[in-house]
Parts: sequence; C-alpha cells; structure tokens
Amino acid sequence: MREIKVGVLGLGVVGSGTVRILQENAEEIAQRAGARLVIKKIAVRDVTKTRAVSVDPALLTDNPCEVIDDPEVDILAELIGGVDPAHDYVLRAIRNGKNIVTANKEMMAKSGHDLMEAAGAANRDFFLEGSVAGGIPILTAVKESLAANRIREIIGIVNGTTNYILTKMTEEGANFASVLAEAQAKGYAEADPTSDIDGFDAQYKIAILASMAFNSLVPVDSVAAQGIRGVTARDIAVAKDLGYHIKLTAVARQDGMGGMQVRVNPALLPLSHPLANVNGVMNAIVLRGDAVGEVMFYGPGAGSLPTGSAVVGDMIAVARNIVMGSTGRIGCTCFEKKRMLPIADVETKFYVRVLAADRPKALASIAGVFGDNDVSIESIVQRVQPDGDAEIVWVTHKIREANLRAALETIQTLPAVRAVSNWIRVEE
Repeated sequence: MREIKVGVLGLGVVGSGTVRILQENAEEIAQRAGARLVIKKIAVRDVTKTRAVSVDPALLTDNPCEVIDDPEVDILAELIGGVDPAHDYVLRAIRNGKNIVTANKEMMAKSGHDLMEAAGAANRDFFLEGSVAGGIPILTAVKESLAANRIREIIGIVNGTTNYILTKMTEEGANFASVLAEAQAKGYAEADPTSDIDGFDAQYKIAILASMAFNSLVPVDSVAAQGIRGVTARDIAVAKDLGYHIKLTAVARQDGMGGMQVRVNPALLPLSHPLANVNGVMNAIVLRGDAVGEVMFYGPGAGSLPTGSAVVGDMIAVARNIVMGSTGRIGCTCFEKKRMLPIADVETKFYVRVLAADRPKALASIAGVFGDNDVSIESIVQRVQPDGDAEIVWVTHKIREANLRAALETIQTLPAVRAVSNWIRVEE
C-alpha cells in the first residue's frame, strides 16, 4: 500500500492525541484513506522532554525547518498554536508543496484567509476541522454536507471552560471566583484563563465558522466579545426563577440583505432551547439552514483525543485526495464581501436587573426612561429585599442594543436607583 509521509509541528496536548491515534488506529486509517499515513518527523521545542505519547526519539527534532522543508513530507500538521511563528511556518510549507492540516483557531481567525488562498493557488488541501469545536465535525458539515443550504443562523456553546463554570454555578449556587479556582485545579481552566473567560477563544471560533457558513470573511476584530466575569450567582438564580439558564453563546446571523452580526456574549436561554441543558465541558452548535431547517451538533469541544480525532480525520481526507490526484478541490469559500453590523445596531431581547428604593413612583420613573428610549418591556418582576430596597428585573422585547444602553445611562442617574446590577442578552 502506498505510504504518505506526515510531518507534525508540536507534540503538546493536541499533537500527542494526534500521534496516538495515528499509532493505535493505523490499520483502520490505512484502509479508509487508501494509503498508510507514516510520521516522518515531529518538531518540538525540547527533544528531551517527557511526552504523553511514546514516540521514537529519532522522529523528534527541535528544528521546524527539518519538517517544513523535507521534500518527502506530503501533509504538514501544524499543532503549535498562536499566530507567530505558526503562520510563517505554514505559509513556507505551502510554498514547499505541502498540504496543511491545523487545529490553530487563533491563527485561522486572525490571519488564515491568506493561507487558504495560498493553498488554493498551489492546488493543495488546507483543512482545519480541529480549530473550532474539538471532536465535533462542524466545519466539514458546513463546507460539504450542508453546502446546498443558505445558513442563516448559528448559535453555539463553543468553550468548555466557561460552560463548566456556568454549569457549576447553576447547579450549586456558587460564585464565579470559587468555581474558576476549582476549574483550574481540575485542569479545565488554564492558569491564565483570560482567553476562555473573557470570550476570546469563542470569538476566534465563531469568526472561523461564520466565515465558512456565510461565504464571507468575518474579521475577528469586528466580532464583539463579552466574557462571563460579570455573571453573578444572583443573576443565575434569578434567571432560573424566570425559566432560563445562562450560557456563554457564540452567535452569527445574516439578514439576507448583505449584513452579518457575529458576537460572543452571555445569554439567557429558555429551558426549552436546545442549548440550555448542554452542561459541563461539552460543546454544542445549532445551525439553521433554508433547506435543512434546524440541526444540532453536540460533543467534546476540546481535549487531546477529541481534537486529535478531528486532525487525523482531516489527514485521512487529504490522503484520499492525494491518492486520487484531487488535492485543492475544496478551497476557501469566502467569495462574498458582506458587511458586519455594529453591535449597537443588533436587535435582541434583554434581561435587566436594577436595585432601587422601594418607594412610590420609583418603578414608574424607570419605566418612563425605557419608554423614552423605545425600550419595550415584556415582563417585570419586583422583589423587596431584606434591607427594604426593591430588586426589579425587566425582560424587554427585541430592541436595538443602542436603545438599551442609552436608557441605562439615564436610569443609573435616577434618584431612586441604587444600581443597575446587570444586563444580559436573551436568546430565544
């Protein structure tokens, strides 16, 4: 059987899972690909480091160019992460005639478009399934299985760390700081959790996914990202009383008139929503297409073997194309130029929690400001607090975000208002 040589950059969490799958499932992979995938070289920072997977030391090098420039390597798996130097390594590999597989979400979100165009010009494959949702085959579904559809909407939970934190807060009534510390102790959160809890990880993923689904480049800097630091145990408790769960959602919609809204933010989801009870570190994505209707993808969104599964799946696809002489058959699909809607113009429902003095006309004064700013109210719940103040929770109808922000600026100056405790978007 023909051998196809693979070069790997990085042997960390994803790299170890990828190599392990190639080793343990070698026979099945060969039968499915029509060729044997053989690791030629693996570039690492430290060749003496203890690894999570056993590899022949002769395969290791601390010089990435030994992999990138090796003429026998047909498929390069870039698994080091980040933009620099990964971007330059991948571009050099394409120019050396190699097909590319990557799980690098940050690189693809920030500077992946030119890499895909370079691969297309070179008639080489460029696959990135592992970059968005770990073991969930969402990108392949969008580019191939759902290619007949106009995808109008995507909403997903694409970060396991934040989903774990919000799930624990919901189930135990715990505060954010204590659950974050627990998640770090269990290895679900990094020592520096900024990328996860501030929404950047999800921002990269939804930018990639929306670009593919909407056939238009989504600049990652134009994707509004809000994390979960501001979500309190009180918000979660109130949301449960109202029939909602709070999740960090990645949302992308196009309006049919050439406009796209793409954002990441906490959201109240009604308990009937398919994402409302996706818990723990799991991910899930709901897509709505004009032909297929609503479909949902669910599974592990990160981890060594789940993401390695996506990477090796891409390798098999590339190998099949090499065998058949058809590499480069699915190139970059960003052939349209749609405009991004500013977050201020996005329309959605909102949850607003206000602490006010429990006295006559306090509620009316707040309602008056909402009315003056064209903020229509769907429901109001008022609870008297032990200290005698009133907690007022408002859920609006669908309104422009700019209108809500303008109203809240005025409301927090009202004499009867102690604080605008929080406001969170509501998705139906």
